[in-house]
Amino acid sequence: MNTKRLINTFLDLISIYSPSLQERYVCDYLTRRLKDLGFEVYEDLVGEQIGGNSGNLYGYLEGDESLEPLLFCAHMDTVEPARGKKVIMHDDGMITSDGKTILGSDAMSGVSAILEAISTLKEDNNNHRPIEVLFCVAEEIYGLGSKFFDYSAIKSKQSYTLDLSGDVGSAAFKAPSLLTFDMIVEGKSGHSNFKSDNTINAIIVACKAVSQLKTGKIDTRSTLNIGLIQGGRAPNIIPDRCAVKGEIRSFSNDETYVLLEKVIKLFTRVTEEFGAKLEVSYEMHIEAYETPLNHPVVMRFQEICEKLDIPCKLCSTFGGSDNNNIEHHGIKGLVLAAAMNSCHSNDEYTSVSELERITEVTIELMKGEIKKPRKLNSYDI
Repeated sequence: MNTKRLINTFLDLISIYSPSLQERYVCDYLTRRLKDLGFEVYEDLVGEQIGGNSGNLYGYLEGDESLEPLLFCAHMDTVEPARGKKVIMHDDGMITSDGKTILGSDAMSGVSAILEAISTLKEDNNNHRPIEVLFCVAEEIYGLGSKFFDYSAIKSKQSYTLDLSGDVGSAAFKAPSLLTFDMIVEGKSGHSNFKSDNTINAIIVACKAVSQLKTGKIDTRSTLNIGLIQGGRAPNIIPDRCAVKGEIRSFSNDETYVLLEKVIKLFTRVTEEFGAKLEVSYEMHIEAYETPLNHPVVMRFQEICEKLDIPCKLCSTFGGSDNNNIEHHGIKGLVLAAAMNSCHSNDEYTSVSELERITEVTIELMKGEIKKPRKLNSYDI
């Protein structure tokens, strides 16, 4: 591994402004790098489909055909605020922004590790398996880019997505579905200072329904949140419309719809009590997945962590990733912690040592095969 090259790649990537749907320059940079490394490269047309300026980037590198191909995935977009980043390299190896923007290690740390792992294997003439890479657009918009990718191009049946916070060695084998909903209450407007039996305050109706909802952690598998309430035009006008926007996450796709039905029934009952009307819409953005702990994609990761003397922690996450979409196309995978911390905040950080560790893990995944997987222990989960 060339640490200087790794860090320079990371700094190159985070210097590029690439919020969701504006990944063009990152995609161009990665296209050049992959071609220089000998990849067959293809950019799809998903950007046009979702209103972005770049498609998903797929690459294939030939390798030892006796080894199973593996897919490595990371996303090219970042959240805001991301314009005008100023990076601070600390003496202790920490890397941060100046606190006025995000850093962008989510998920440029993962992208950098993938590129450096391949560069190292090529430079050292190491034997490696056939390698596929998928750099996705619009992951931060509910995995929109990977949702519309054509997976018929993928040869691999196993994948590693580098897009999880936490210590390197952590890996998520389980993640929830994510559904958003809109409950739009329609009442009857009027002047607030004149008595009228024909008015219905849509905000009051909506708030009564919300007050009866159980929100937060519903059980060990599911959460429900109301994140936005919008209504009204002026203080002296009784509002005739109020929109309530919420989100349901669950490790069970069926349970997601059960909770949605409860929300709809509650809002329906309350609006009928007031004589108001209800308009409902919802969208399932990503579906839940769970990779069996005895699957080779898990056992391979365990064995490599043990080889590198890195503690392995298999966990569930309530966050979504591109792996939610990948898993539903016959490709079993894990989401790996990839040197990204305090993500989606201006306190985001990474470190040189963490970037080196996730690169070491990625190199071994690209090289090796399971030799002697150890038995799962309860503390791994």
